[in-house]
Amino acid sequence: MITKKLAQYILNKATSTGADFAEIYFEDTLNKSISVVNGVVENLVSSQTYGVGIRLLKDTKSVYGYTNDLSKNNLEKLVERLIGSFNENKIINDVTDFEPVKYKNFHKKCTSLLKIPTQTIIDYLKNCNKQIKDYDERIVRVTTNFQIVSTKTTIYNTNNKEILNHKEYGRLALMSVANDNGKIETRFDGPGSQGGWEYFTKELDLDNLIKEHREKLILILEAKECPSGKFPVVIGNGWGGVIFHEACGHQLEASAVGKGLSVFSGMLGKKIANDCVTAYDDGTIPNEWGSQLIDDEGVLTRKNLLIENGILKGYLVDNFTGRRMGIEGNGASRRQSYKFEPTSRMSNTYIANGNYTKEEIISSTKLGIYAKSFNGGSVDPTTGDFNFGCSEAYIIRDGKICEPVRGATLVGNAKEILLHIDMVGNDLAYGQGMCGAASGSIPVDVGQPTIRVDEITVGGRGGDINEY
Repeated sequence: MITKKLAQYILNKATSTGADFAEIYFEDTLNKSISVVNGVVENLVSSQTYGVGIRLLKDTKSVYGYTNDLSKNNLEKLVERLIGSFNENKIINDVTDFEPVKYKNFHKKCTSLLKIPTQTIIDYLKNCNKQIKDYDERIVRVTTNFQIVSTKTTIYNTNNKEILNHKEYGRLALMSVANDNGKIETRFDGPGSQGGWEYFTKELDLDNLIKEHREKLILILEAKECPSGKFPVVIGNGWGGVIFHEACGHQLEASAVGKGLSVFSGMLGKKIANDCVTAYDDGTIPNEWGSQLIDDEGVLTRKNLLIENGILKGYLVDNFTGRRMGIEGNGASRRQSYKFEPTSRMSNTYIANGNYTKEEIISSTKLGIYAKSFNGGSVDPTTGDFNFGCSEAYIIRDGKICEPVRGATLVGNAKEILLHIDMVGNDLAYGQGMCGAASGSIPVDVGQPTIRVDEITVGGRGGDINEY
């Protein structure tokens, strides 16, 4: 830990050559991971990391450095390297004291995962593992993992602020492989929360999660190949929101917008989506995986409106990039750890509820694909072009969900897909994931109700959809 006295000394030295802002970010993280593979505990690791990141700003220039040696001598050396980037006289007043930043804890009280005996977690994982492995002999490998990440941070800055924060995440991961005479299928499910042990034992429907995991793994293993072409696609709620996150959400982060590298740069107030699309990034949902009480620059997290009835209403902005854009940050600054400089990132990003039921959306689709979930993809941030592989998909025929198909890939463009969403359901749900970008890998939620894209390119090896 860094004392206030040392923090004052380092910050004042950091601004001695003309920087107009400086901050110290201290982090102490405990990480615990337990894995069970085919009924056997294969991995049980606990680790602790700590360190400090120091950032100096001058107008729209930033320099950053980090270390895990917290001695005064080493911190001085780090700052001396950083201040060499500026060569002017001191322009801001010295820090003489820090005012603690107060904010409301909107999370519900829960039992810390660090208080749960290791054997209790192992028994939990073994139960999941056995129920999946025993379901079908073609399931050849089952890995169940539980991860706990508990992080305490302190920020000191030249605005005379001291910001304390504590975050604790827990995540259950189910990863299975099925093999049918050389035909391989995999499935991953990874619910996570900041809701403590209560989430995993009371709120999470574990029996249904396991049932879905094992049954859908075998279902898709036995499925025929997906057809290809351009036709309607209904995208499932919850994890289906990964398409909006990747193809559109990243385009709304100031780190891309501020540099003119986003397809949505300079489009505030303009129509970018169908009228039925409204979208938010909300870091204030209690105990949710991607929520934060306060961001990594010390700005209170908030619910940010991104799109309203098809009109672009806002971006996700960190304070530093906001300088370039002429606006203040809106609680969207995040980082993986002290080793990364913070920047604008998503938290819980989702398309809001619409007016249709899932059944109405399906029944109004004569022929197409129902893409229930996805297993990854890629996006070109400069053009908005994307492709995503479906982990679970079905043919829609005459308004009914029919046979499953495997190997489906959705190919499109961020600007185009938003305009082609013609129906939005009322069954909003969230899915948990890790998002990697410039400031590292961070917990995020993707979300949406069931939606329909009236036309999108679908890649597959199953031929013409009209032959199904």
